[in-house]
Amino acid sequence: MDILESIISWGNHLLWSKVLIVMLIGLGVYFTFKTRFVQFKLFGEMFRLLKEGVTPDPTQKKAVSSFQAFCISTASRVGTGNMAGVALAISLGGPGAVFWMWLIALIGAASSFVESTLAQIYKVKDGNGFRGGPAYYMEKGLNQRWMGVLFAVLITITFGLVFNSVQSNTIAHALEEAWGIDRGLMGLILAVVVGLIIFGGVKRIARVSAVIVPVMAIFYVAVALFVVIKNVTMIPEVLMLIIGNAFGLQEVVGGGLGAALMNGIKRGLFSNEAGMGSAPNAAAAAAVSHPVKQGLIQSLSVFTDTLIICSATAFIILMSGIYLDQEINGIALTQAALSTQVGDWATGFVAIAILLFAFSSLIGNYYYGETNIEFIRSSKTWLTIYRLAVIGMVAFGSVAQLSLVWDMADLFMGLMAIINLIAIALLGKFAFAALQDYVEQRREGKDPVFRADRIEGLVHAECWDNARQRSEK
Repeated sequence: MDILESIISWGNHLLWSKVLIVMLIGLGVYFTFKTRFVQFKLFGEMFRLLKEGVTPDPTQKKAVSSFQAFCISTASRVGTGNMAGVALAISLGGPGAVFWMWLIALIGAASSFVESTLAQIYKVKDGNGFRGGPAYYMEKGLNQRWMGVLFAVLITITFGLVFNSVQSNTIAHALEEAWGIDRGLMGLILAVVVGLIIFGGVKRIARVSAVIVPVMAIFYVAVALFVVIKNVTMIPEVLMLIIGNAFGLQEVVGGGLGAALMNGIKRGLFSNEAGMGSAPNAAAAAAVSHPVKQGLIQSLSVFTDTLIICSATAFIILMSGIYLDQEINGIALTQAALSTQVGDWATGFVAIAILLFAFSSLIGNYYYGETNIEFIRSSKTWLTIYRLAVIGMVAFGSVAQLSLVWDMADLFMGLMAIINLIAIALLGKFAFAALQDYVEQRREGKDPVFRADRIEGLVHAECWDNARQRSEK
């Protein structure tokens, strides 16, 4: 195990060099300018589309609605990263790490828009509606199936196995801290429940996510808002603390520019997944009239995750001052910080919240692996093996060391992000053109409808290939 930890640690150091950070920030800024600040200019449109997507299209009975796709992707985004991840970022990088989490969300929302729009453009029909994602646009858009297969393998391992071990690890730690529940027993219970859900298919995942995500987010944010209002006079002080440490102007708990930036970006990417290539798998499943609709909705999911839920956790921790105790980190730090604000009952409340947050992520993460296995090869045998492996990693993660599961997550999500960022940088022009088409139709007072032949050079967009669809009638 020590050898494995050393290899993973070395791989992380090599991967999370300046190259990956420059790619994440650089391409985020590039997409922001090329889309003319779409994540800000069309912010109101995102809410209109979300409301529109609550009612599924009656002609697409088997497909996932845009709102359900939003919930699946948010279920994966909203989880341990929002509670344990934020605490870990602050304990390792100081308060300044929060600033870099915000930045990666603000510019990353443009990356999320591009990748999710591309996923819609290159999606394919299947027996349950639609499926797609980076693997599909790498094969169909770049004509590089090998690249798609490589990404499909990575995302299956990263989300279905590694990230799910992080989720179960955090649940087990939280419940052990709150009520002394044995982590091994908790892992066994989680494995059984997850197994029952994932063998039920994507529609069951969509239904469960659509219920859990709004409820858990509202309750957690409500408690955080209470803490912020209770300490309203501390807000300017907390903001100054975050900004001051973001640039290494002060030294607090290992702050400084390097630690703050590195941990903020790592935990920000783990939490909101913007540009990583995960959310497009859920985005592709939605039945919408125009790819840009789902691109905008997925951008809203990034904001929801980081600017609201991650910020809520950060303010709770920083207002408590308990982050200065370097012996507490992870979910235990969040539990201790909230307890100082609202009382001892908070430890149990956080345990329940993390159970809901992380459990929704478990099922959302599973779906990403399933759709990519279908890309590699449609095989019930391989899908069954994958499902059993997911259940096994959920059980393993509950008893594994905290540092091991987080280091594994950082390594694999970094590999995923590099491959996906290269692909969306090459294909971004089609997302930009689709956005222009959407904006023009909205100006004309229309409900935008996408046609592949309206985009110059666009091929292999089979779900939007109007010439092919006419020939089939």
